[in-house]
Amino acid sequence: MAERPFQPVTPDGRYFVVRGRLWRMSNPALSQAKREALVHDLMDARRAVARANREADKQTEVAARKAVDQAKQALGERGPVWWDDGAPDYNRHMVRNTPYRPWFDALSGKPGPA
Repeated sequence: MAERPFQPVTPDGRYFVVRGRLWRMSNPALSQAKREALVHDLMDARRAVARANREADKQTEVAARKAVDQAKQALGERGPVWWDDGAPDYNRHMVRNTPYRPWFDALSGKPGPA
């Protein structure tokens, strides 16, 4: 699993946190080669979205956004969860509204709810 050096990762390795929001990590079961290929596809698709926006080409933008979504699903960052223990998905939730809050509060030194 690739480390994100500036964002904390939950103890279970399922999410990283940016500005208090949980974002699902890539599936750690993917091989390094597969993950790299999918990240390459994702970055190509993101560049295509930017290019379509610059050119005000809505049809191309829709197709590029679909390619972004497909790559993120293949990485395990969207769509069905990659874990199999039945735990719910908190992707895109504010960490304060999830069971990860005590862990996150401990990182920041903020006291939890009384």
